[in-house]
Amino acid sequence: MIGLDAHVRKDDTLYDDFETEKARAKRLEREAKVEMQLEKAAAANANKGKKGGGRGNANSSKGEEKKSYFKITVKDNGKGMEHSDIPNMLGRVLSGTKYGVRQTRGKFGLGSKMALIWSKQTTGLPIRVRSAQPGQNFVSEYVLDIDIEKNAPNVHKEEKKPNTTKWHGAELSVTIEGNWTSHRQYVLAYLRQLAIVTPYAALGFRYISSHAAGSAAARNQDIQLHFARRAEVMPPLPRATKYHPSAAKENQLLVKDLLSNTREKTLSGFFNKEFTCINREHANRLSRELGAGFSASMHPKNVSDKQGARIQQLLASARFSDPSGECLSPAGEYNLRLGVMKELGPDWIASYASPALACGGHPLIVEACVSLGGRDVKPGFNVFRFANRIPLLFEGGADVATRCVQRLNWTTYKIDKNNDKIGVFVSIVSTKIPFKGTSKEYIGDENAEIAEAVDKAIKQCAAQLRGKIVRAQALKDRRARKKALTKYVPDCCNAIFTMIASAADADTLPHERARNYDEKEMLWPVDVQWEEEATQKARTREITAEILQKRLEECVEKIDNEEALEFSMQQNKDGLKQDVFLNPFSSFAHEYEPELRPGESGVAFRLLKKARLIA
Repeated sequence: MIGLDAHVRKDDTLYDDFETEKARAKRLEREAKVEMQLEKAAAANANKGKKGGGRGNANSSKGEEKKSYFKITVKDNGKGMEHSDIPNMLGRVLSGTKYGVRQTRGKFGLGSKMALIWSKQTTGLPIRVRSAQPGQNFVSEYVLDIDIEKNAPNVHKEEKKPNTTKWHGAELSVTIEGNWTSHRQYVLAYLRQLAIVTPYAALGFRYISSHAAGSAAARNQDIQLHFARRAEVMPPLPRATKYHPSAAKENQLLVKDLLSNTREKTLSGFFNKEFTCINREHANRLSRELGAGFSASMHPKNVSDKQGARIQQLLASARFSDPSGECLSPAGEYNLRLGVMKELGPDWIASYASPALACGGHPLIVEACVSLGGRDVKPGFNVFRFANRIPLLFEGGADVATRCVQRLNWTTYKIDKNNDKIGVFVSIVSTKIPFKGTSKEYIGDENAEIAEAVDKAIKQCAAQLRGKIVRAQALKDRRARKKALTKYVPDCCNAIFTMIASAADADTLPHERARNYDEKEMLWPVDVQWEEEATQKARTREITAEILQKRLEECVEKIDNEEALEFSMQQNKDGLKQDVFLNPFSSFAHEYEPELRPGESGVAFRLLKKARLIA
């Protein structure tokens, strides 16, 4: 990375905005009118102040906005920065080119430089830096700012102090002008959403009022937050990869650049090594598809500009498999789900992670969570958006996630979009996020590939919630039915026992006293032996009302279980089974034994066939 060299201008008029004499005359006339209006307004305010005995001046002074200054300190426990590199890393705006395709959360330190420049612009004060690397016996301390004209660091103080606590990481402090009252909600919302998407990190925030040592009311304005770490699973590190062939459709100069810089000796080797998703056989097929003038053994350096355009046209038109996604570092379905549960505590939650797909030639993964209920969630839609694990706070109405949520028919999924507390979390990771505008605040809905992937992810989560809601409603209905049946069990048992007891006291059996005397036939088929045994047990008190009640309650319980099992078989073709979301700490795949269902417990589980221990 090379810094931007300073350039001393010799003729400043070459850099001025071009303006004709006619346009200049109009501009001067317009400025004169504005100045005259301001003078008249100032004179009118002065007259009002005289008539009101100076009240006007008092009101104007009250209306003036009071400036506020804040000292912001950010500290982490990372690997720190090299002592000699700190001035160039934080005091010089660097530039460079992508040497590979890989997801990044920053590359040239522009975030810290923007804070430094804002501090210099509003207060003129330098930035203070402390840093130490693991195992380093000293702490680097710098006080510096940036020379904007020369694009060079201006070091005010450089020092090395003993690292007695073995601390490592970086600490930056800046003093800026700002408005805490207006922007407090955004700072706290950003930290909360950051804690959701990074549950593997512990975050702390503390706001101390400048009047904290004064009144109790001023001390009540202080804020201290702690977002605890809840996961040990870190996202996988992204790996640099080659371009996807479909990138040639978006970047028409890509093929030309790759042809000029490749080390391959054949055209088929160029296809195979410079692009992903193209094996040797596929490369030979592409070489034959190019037609006359091309061959698989052709040297890439001998490809003319016209032939290069033909290669670009073929790569843009052909269809290729989706990329592997190893160049991406998503938060992971487990982490995103755990983060939502940790911060919101919802009643229901469902998650989904899409496989990697190619969007504009760049790998892309969409992760989504949909929750119902929870803390600090308003009724209706609450959309949380993330891009490369960074929360997006502004321009949410135009974002693709919000548009997909609004288009979805939530009634189909048994969800009331007006009254239910719906939380929708969409995380998009890619080597190139297609933001709209330079502010990078939202992702547009015009990209059909991203819109389709986000829509699918949200629908998958909604479908999971629908299954849970249906099962919960069925369970509620079964409990209500069971409660109603159980309510009438004592009365039924008493009635039945009264009939049996009266039959036992009679001289003849019940069926003998209930004949149709005209036809001399029984009114219903009777098991005489069972009737004799029942009446005999009633006489010997082997059958009582308590025994009948116990047996009838067991029957109700059995029927309820059978109906529950039948319902589960209808809803789930795998039977009575609901997956429990568990994630191993390891990133490799495990092998499992066949599924086991011990007895009639209704529990199914799988044992590990082979397990690898992690130290």
